[in-house]
Amino acid sequence: MTTYVYQQPGTTTFIPEIWDAELLTQFDPLLVWASPIVSNRKYEGSISKAGDVVHINSLIRPSVGDYTVADGMTAQRPETVVQKLTITEAKYLQLLIENAEQVQAIGDLDSPINQQMIRALAREADTFMGGIIAAGATAVPNIAAPAASAPQALYGGILDLMLALDEADIPGGRYAVVSPRVKRHLIEHPAISNASAYGEGGVTANGVVARLAGFTLLTTTAMPAGVDIVAGHSEFATYASQFTGFRQGQSEKYRADYIDTLHLYGGKIVRFPELDTQLPDSSFDETKPTKGIVKAAVDWS
Repeated sequence: MTTYVYQQPGTTTFIPEIWDAELLTQFDPLLVWASPIVSNRKYEGSISKAGDVVHINSLIRPSVGDYTVADGMTAQRPETVVQKLTITEAKYLQLLIENAEQVQAIGDLDSPINQQMIRALAREADTFMGGIIAAGATAVPNIAAPAASAPQALYGGILDLMLALDEADIPGGRYAVVSPRVKRHLIEHPAISNASAYGEGGVTANGVVARLAGFTLLTTTAMPAGVDIVAGHSEFATYASQFTGFRQGQSEKYRADYIDTLHLYGGKIVRFPELDTQLPDSSFDETKPTKGIVKAAVDWS
């Protein structure tokens, strides 16, 4: 088993502290790429119980045969393809403060110190997951967006991404993440700017802008370099996260109290037998992009 830099020798599991659930309720609304809308959390529970690596088995779809009385039936053995989800990231924040009780740093997640720590950790995790998703997405031709017709051009680009996912038989419940500049022009299009779409109740969580062409449309400033739009389905990316909770104590190095937290997480593109290339060792070729996520850049003119 691989040992990572954040582990002590022989350590293979990390036990969450009692504040984890409450911290996650504050952490999740700040996420876009790592939110359940874009990345599934199916294997998060397995991570917290089993350690730092989860083996994900995918069942190959059996073939359908033609039945005749003379030939009868031929049984097939189930076949699986394996892939690994690894907790690769360990990010911490530790602050020194003169008096932890005076600033109410501990025991209240709404305190300014805790809120800023949560935001910093959320940004780090979201940027990480955005890089994973964009790197594994299938690139489509750039979208030309002339200044005079940018809203219509970008809307057409969203429809082209829809078509690419349709042709790969990607199911409904899709998302599209756009850069702030794309959002600025898209909301001028009638399909979004009308009150029923842009003003839909509850669309501000996790950066959601509107519902468009079968997509939940989101925006974030944490866009990977060279990408303006990413569209796909949450089944094709997974994110697992575990906090050790907040900790408080007297610093051994300084005459001050400390408050800190440790965030362990990982993510990957999830492969499927019907869409991805199977290798002879019963694994997937993970060098190729997934068909379940597509990306595009915009040529601004």
